[in-house]
Amino acid sequence: MLPSDKVKEIIVEVEDGLQRQPSSNHIVPEKMPVKANSSMATLASDIDVVGSQVSGQRSLGRNNRVLQFSMALNESFSQTLHSPESVGVDASLQKLITSLTPMTSRDRIKAIRNQPRTMEEKRILRKMVDKEKSKQTHSSLEFTCCAQCVNSISMACRRSRNSLSELFSSFSLWQKTLKVIGGKFGTSVLSYFNFLRWLLKFNIFSFIVTFSFIIIPQLTVAEKNTLWFTGLEFLTGAGYFSHTVMYYGFYTNATIRHGGGRAAYDMQLAYLFTIAACLVVCFFSLLFSMARYFRNNFINPHIYSRGIAKLIFCWDFTVTHDSAVKLKQKNLSTEIRENLSEIRQENIKLTLKQQLVRLSAHLAAWVLSTGVAVACCAAVYYLAENNSEFLKNHKDPGAVLLLPFVVSCMNLVVPRFYSVFRLVERYELPRHEVYTLLIRNIFLKISIIGILCYYWLNVVALAGEECWETLIGQEIYRLLLMDFVFSLADSLLGEFLRRIIGMRFITSLGLQEFDIARNVLELIYAQTLVWIGTFFCPLLPFIQMITLFIMFYAKNITLMMNFQPPSKAWRASQMMTFFIFLLFFPSFTGVLCTLAITIWRLKPSANCGPFRGLPSFIDSIYDWIDTLSKRPSYLWVVWIYHNLIGSVHFFFILTLIVLIITYLYWQITEGRKIMIRLLHEQIINEGKDKMFLIEKLLKLQEAEKKGSPSPLSLERRNMEHQGSLHSREDKYAHDLRFRRPAQQDNPVV
Repeated sequence: MLPSDKVKEIIVEVEDGLQRQPSSNHIVPEKMPVKANSSMATLASDIDVVGSQVSGQRSLGRNNRVLQFSMALNESFSQTLHSPESVGVDASLQKLITSLTPMTSRDRIKAIRNQPRTMEEKRILRKMVDKEKSKQTHSSLEFTCCAQCVNSISMACRRSRNSLSELFSSFSLWQKTLKVIGGKFGTSVLSYFNFLRWLLKFNIFSFIVTFSFIIIPQLTVAEKNTLWFTGLEFLTGAGYFSHTVMYYGFYTNATIRHGGGRAAYDMQLAYLFTIAACLVVCFFSLLFSMARYFRNNFINPHIYSRGIAKLIFCWDFTVTHDSAVKLKQKNLSTEIRENLSEIRQENIKLTLKQQLVRLSAHLAAWVLSTGVAVACCAAVYYLAENNSEFLKNHKDPGAVLLLPFVVSCMNLVVPRFYSVFRLVERYELPRHEVYTLLIRNIFLKISIIGILCYYWLNVVALAGEECWETLIGQEIYRLLLMDFVFSLADSLLGEFLRRIIGMRFITSLGLQEFDIARNVLELIYAQTLVWIGTFFCPLLPFIQMITLFIMFYAKNITLMMNFQPPSKAWRASQMMTFFIFLLFFPSFTGVLCTLAITIWRLKPSANCGPFRGLPSFIDSIYDWIDTLSKRPSYLWVVWIYHNLIGSVHFFFILTLIVLIITYLYWQITEGRKIMIRLLHEQIINEGKDKMFLIEKLLKLQEAEKKGSPSPLSLERRNMEHQGSLHSREDKYAHDLRFRRPAQQDNPVV
């Protein structure tokens, strides 16, 4: 055997030989002449003897050399950057600076950010590029000031945007609570709380706008309320509240002026424009939210990759607290269960008989649910039509709560009756069951609201009642308050009793699961009432904001105490898109139709409200436009109104453009989904190809091991017995670096 010093020398020379292999960029060294095949075999036998010692150290040596080589490159680059006088010497760096100089600031930042260097080196490179760019722009002094202003403005905008994003993220509501809910109950239950928080932002914005432009100006000229407050007004909404800023009838129709030289504040225009601004902002927010959630949830690559890479390789090692680690583990385990459950459910196939039975059950459930909804709407209309006579015969102030009480009972009982249909329909995918319940419940609740709106606009508004707008506002307030009371009682009492029954008396029931469809429809129903009632009761967004705060904590407490995680785990990544779509199409579009009929067709009350004495609410806009048409400086406003806002052709063209953009966006989305699917299949095929090649390589290696021993190994054994290695190692040591070329030209047979 060779001594250890000689073994190390041989290892170094072999590695040098491997690094000096011929390539397209290197000159092939001249091979040393080989005297005889026996000498070459002897040399090969020497290497085979030390092969077992070299193999363990070779990979470690190569890794160390690669690491040293990369560190040397980084060090040389750093030295080049730190020494500006050597820039001209380094051609690659100079070429990089030259290519970065003509770029825009945004592209240059992206290019430098993508460089595989440290942050300090990137900063120095950026300074050098800026310096080079400033040298080139010195020749054109007329553009230097503009370029610097643009760069400073863009940098200030980026910094302010980053600061605002950090500020908004720091003020994010219930972030820790939502993580706990998602880790324990999954994304399906979490989607309800996310939707609740999303609605809360809407109401906060609406309250800020209405309070700033309607309520505060009215408070400056409001008269003192002489009515006595009894406390019953919190339930009925009448009495003392009727003569406050809470309702439409309290607002003045006069122009507010404070001092002779100050500008006038037209309350009619402020009332209409403020409500219109809230609705327009909500409209665009709904559109952008639907587009954003659609893009994130429908064309997300995780839909096809199942998020396995995220689950396995993306553990956050900065999480060190025990409770945070346990929460993270729960989140990952829940996501794994959801992914595996969806994969299993997609592979289920039904026979023709099973499909026919299931289709019959679905058809019967739909017929029965539609009949129940129609019966509820008929009962509500009959009760609303006879409500005025009932109130005349009963002088009790609490009699006005009869209609809201009946409607709230229907909204509480009928959705639970719909939930029983799941025992007959037996959907394989929980998502389909939730979608079906959502559609049935939204049909019920929106139909009830539609019947009530028809009664308010065609019976109450035309009955000649004094200040019918305030009466409608009081009805909507009672409906909203009664719905909140029923939801809160059901959460704190009904679900608690259901838990006691399932755990102590009927143990086969067990704990119940969170009904997402029913709870989401409660939020959509309440928000629809708020949007309709804001015109008649400007403080409704504030009331809804308080109720949403209370409902979040009540639902969170009862969820942790009375519910169990879903038995069928499933991902609800697309639920938010569907929730917002339901909020937009049946709910918000119905609100727009109701308010459009109110403003364009109905006559305001003659003795109350900011529009008293006008033929219609929209006549205040017509009078304002006529006034502006007499002032030459405001003719552009008149032109915009006549040619854009008041033009049917403009809205037709705008609708056509929106439809075209929607179609193009849909086609782009479909193309991206197809491309993502094809890329995913290509990745799978490449993995299969690699596995095939690895298997072939393993088979070849096994075949070589099972074959006959080579002449080299035979001669090596003979030389070991003779002990002649020590006498020949000095003679052939200098030929080791050319071992492979010599073997290629003179193979040993």
